[in-house]
Amino acid sequence: MVNGQKTWCVAKPSSDQAALLANINYACSQIDCRILQKGYPCFYPDNLMNHASISMNLYYQAKGRNRWNCDFRNSALIVTTDPSYSKCVYSYL
Repeated sequence: MVNGQKTWCVAKPSSDQAALLANINYACSQIDCRILQKGYPCFYPDNLMNHASISMNLYYQAKGRNRWNCDFRNSALIVTTDPSYSKCVYSYL
């Protein structure tokens, strides 16, 4: 935790599509990404940036919120503002 603040892991806006896809595949091979499937609240918007951020955050939270769990080859950022939207809640364990 950064100075007692809640933190989330999201994709860097500058990340390329290949990195985002690799991050989704890696994170979802380690943790349950069902929340991203069609019919679940985080499916929309259906784009790589959104899905990568959600899967990377799930991984980061599940692995203990260490900064090294939110590196993804330098394509991620740790943020202190909750990125949840609409009915899609970014988990905070």
